Amino acid sequence: DFLLTGAKESCGEGECGACTILLDDRAVHACLVLAGQLEGHRITTIEGLAENGELDIIQKAFVEHVAIQCGFCTPGIIMSNQALLNKNPRPTQEEVRDALSGNYCRCISHYHVFEAIDSLAGRGVDLDEKWRNRR
Repeated sequence: DFLLTGAKESCGEGECGACTILLDDRAVHACLVLAGQLEGHRITTIEGLAENGELDIIQKAFVEHVAIQCGFCTPGIIMSNQALLNKNPRPTQEEVRDALSGNYCRCISHYHVFEAIDSLAGRGVDLDEKWRNRR
């Protein structure tokens, strides 16, 4: 109804991460959340990261570092990393790996995801300020 096609239902069991959204800035698998549980909470899908038709810096980093392939699971992977960046704007690779643990992808090398996230810290962008302003 809303033409939001980013979050995908795939497994329906919370195993693949393709449906990952942010629930009050926390990554959750939408397939495991009942609609009634969402009342009074802020929901963000991949479409909510872009502003005025321009990709968010995390989305741009994924494109620039080819951390995408078919695109089916990419929104969930980005949202999982967005949740991590909301808590910690300068995560270690181990923290990125932990954030990705709920996402399954057969197309990409997660190495590219690490590169994309690592690149954000090297852009001279004040990530702390960027994430604070999103709220």
